[in-house]
Amino acid sequence: MTPPPAIRRIGPGIILAWGWKRAAIALVAGALSSLAMAPFNAWPILFLTFPAMVWLIDGAGAGRWRGLPAAALSGWWFGFGYFVPGLYWIGYAFLVDAQTFAWLLPAAVCGLPAYLALFTAFGFALARLIWTRDGSRVLALAVSLTLSEWLRGHVLTGFPWNAFGYALTEPLALAQSVSLIGIWGLTFLAVAIFASPAVLIDGDARRRWLAPVAALGLLAAMGSYGAVRLQGSPTRLVDKVKLRIIQPNLPQDDRFNYSAKAEVMKKYLTLSDRATGPQSTGVRDATLLIWPESAFPFFLAREADAMAQIAELLPKGTVLLTGSVRPPEVPPGTRITRAYNSIYAIDHDGSILAVYDKLHLVPFGEFLPYQNLMEKIGFVQLTKVHGGFIPGLRRKIIGLPNAPPMLPLICYEAIFPDEIVSRDDRPGWILNLTNDGWFGISSGPYQHLQQARVRAIEQGLPLVRAANTGVSAVIDPLGRIVTRLGLGVEGVLDAGLPAAIPPTVYMSAGDIPVAILVCVAMMLVMRRRFARLP
Repeated sequence: MTPPPAIRRIGPGIILAWGWKRAAIALVAGALSSLAMAPFNAWPILFLTFPAMVWLIDGAGAGRWRGLPAAALSGWWFGFGYFVPGLYWIGYAFLVDAQTFAWLLPAAVCGLPAYLALFTAFGFALARLIWTRDGSRVLALAVSLTLSEWLRGHVLTGFPWNAFGYALTEPLALAQSVSLIGIWGLTFLAVAIFASPAVLIDGDARRRWLAPVAALGLLAAMGSYGAVRLQGSPTRLVDKVKLRIIQPNLPQDDRFNYSAKAEVMKKYLTLSDRATGPQSTGVRDATLLIWPESAFPFFLAREADAMAQIAELLPKGTVLLTGSVRPPEVPPGTRITRAYNSIYAIDHDGSILAVYDKLHLVPFGEFLPYQNLMEKIGFVQLTKVHGGFIPGLRRKIIGLPNAPPMLPLICYEAIFPDEIVSRDDRPGWILNLTNDGWFGISSGPYQHLQQARVRAIEQGLPLVRAANTGVSAVIDPLGRIVTRLGLGVEGVLDAGLPAAIPPTVYMSAGDIPVAILVCVAMMLVMRRRFARLP
């Protein structure tokens, strides 16, 4: 069977391209690939852009040193093209206090993508190092990019945002495979599946269709598995637990302005007790009242009037879960310059039942690398906390009255799959408090929601998300969104708490299955590399 004429023309053209044309092809292919992520979820486009990666590496062999520098450079351009449109929304955070930070906007919008593209460059170079001359080179690319993406998620505190595997998380049936192999396994499959059409230009007419047909068969199998899993596990709710989630949609500058204290408290109190229907009695209907990350422009526990207002609001049997900055324990009279980013559980009498301090802080947002040196030079992180936020000591599960135990995650802690749940101490649900108001009405909050939803599927746990400006949502353990509030709106979500399902394979085995998958693929690639091809 003859491949389509367009592929017969485009493939060799990319292989033979050099200089600026080669860089432009990689840049455009990377930029188009970003459309596979939320909110567009146009994942079929990867069938066009990922084969370009294979052909770019094919053509790199004409360069020096076995083509490694040429492959790495192509990978960097692809990564830069992928991350700039995928992460442009980070620039919004530098405009919240434009007078202080606007000059850093180009560095944020281009500097971070330039750094992250180094991992894609490494993936291309590694692929070139183990490259083969037949269809197995698609597996070489899948192995290499899975390793480079895993490194991106771990090096220098890690930033696995928009890992390639997220392309296979919409529709929801495809996403169910993360319950088996996690997002890194899904990344391997995504690269292998979407890059497979590249072999259609190969000379062996008998074999060149095997990889694309196998890829489509695998995609169909994933969809079928997911559909059966969704059909067999309807959403079930925990008895006698009612959630009330508040999305205040506060302007970002109000959240760091102490003079707005009264206005902020009034907003939360009014929304919390708002009736949402003819049968609603406001907060008295709720078992758990949930406010988002860093809800107040003050230290909540040190403001007696605010704690009194909360105690007056909460009926007996209702617990408030809220984000707040928390001061460290220091002697009386000591000036406080640093703080924790925390979650409080507060009872109806105003007593604090539990506190969780954020472990995984955001670089340049909550702390600076080489903090003291950077501050001496004149730099300050976006939150303007002198000395940076203090990281918490450990991940912990919080027990709550009248509700299952809960694992708290603050902001982007929800994007790290291997930091979620201890296999020895499993909670009943995950709480993700966040403030995506830094990023305005952009694709960032939708991407954040997508990644948090994948954590629910990986672990088989429901996830409840409260976001200042959205998107707030209640998500069941198979990733179904039970209810949500849109981006940039003020509102209240009343919902039940979905029940957890038995531990998933990924929750039990972690990254062991994907490690086996990558090792087997690597052995197949190396066997073909050193074999005498027919």
